[in-house]
Amino acid sequence: MRIRATVAAVSGALALSASVVPTAQADVHASGGDSTHRASIAKVLGGGKTAFITSPVDGDKPYELNVSFSDIKVAKAINVGASGHVVVPVTYKLTHGTEVDIKASDFASGPYLYKGDDFTKPDDVILGEKRGTCTATSPTTANCKANLDIYPAGGDLTVSDAGAVWTAGGQAIAFNGEDPAGRFFDPSKIGTKAQGGLGTTTVRRLAKLTLNASPEPVRKDATITVTGRLTRANWDGANYTGYGNQAVKLQFRKNGTNTYTTVKTIRTAANGDLKTTVKATVDGFFRYVSATTTTTSDAYAAPDFIDVR
Repeated sequence: MRIRATVAAVSGALALSASVVPTAQADVHASGGDSTHRASIAKVLGGGKTAFITSPVDGDKPYELNVSFSDIKVAKAINVGASGHVVVPVTYKLTHGTEVDIKASDFASGPYLYKGDDFTKPDDVILGEKRGTCTATSPTTANCKANLDIYPAGGDLTVSDAGAVWTAGGQAIAFNGEDPAGRFFDPSKIGTKAQGGLGTTTVRRLAKLTLNASPEPVRKDATITVTGRLTRANWDGANYTGYGNQAVKLQFRKNGTNTYTTVKTIRTAANGDLKTTVKATVDGFFRYVSATTTTTSDAYAAPDFIDVR
């Protein structure tokens, strides 16, 4: 289990709490947050993956916050490269009781994605680093937007995650003036809510294609060789590796036109390499195109111009 996923499993509201509790400036992505703050929040929510609370609790644990989530909209598929920072926009509707002050500085809500059948015991999660921003549409409803943040090179994903179904959920926390790092902290005054089963998406490995057509310039009706390579993100190694035995289309667009026509379909070698030959008849652009698979995005090679003389 990776750092961000572990932190989320310890507390469904921890990522949100980092942005609303002034005494705890937790960096969820880089370090998993301040250790004292993490321990406080874990204690608040009971610790472990069961921290995603959906029923009222008594004593020194939070109560169930009177909020619900609906109309979550997230991309049907999220294509993630080998490194960098992938930002995934999400919108959702928040419905709440009149006693819940969604404008309070220590209230936060936001979406998340989880793997597994039971959102109260997720196998893994993807979170956002900042709380959602909401615009009230009535005294008890609001339209909200937020981002999910993915750092593939930081351990947020492994290759085994590619093509898996991720389910959307929503989470909220209201500290109601309580400070988890404070001396007289009362967990029972904090409200939390997590809700699952709000839609699904998949996370796919980003694919890349290259192409080179030669020789150029070339005589009319002479044979040219078109090489290239199909690779895809390897989240286990933060690099791109060859994608073998995949059907790839070689397409051509005549100079001065806007439409590509498929010339032939070939398959990649075990290491992702491509090589074929074709006759050059007129000036134009060649490109390779690969299709989407369950685990991997489609890809388009940058067009290569051939000057026919």
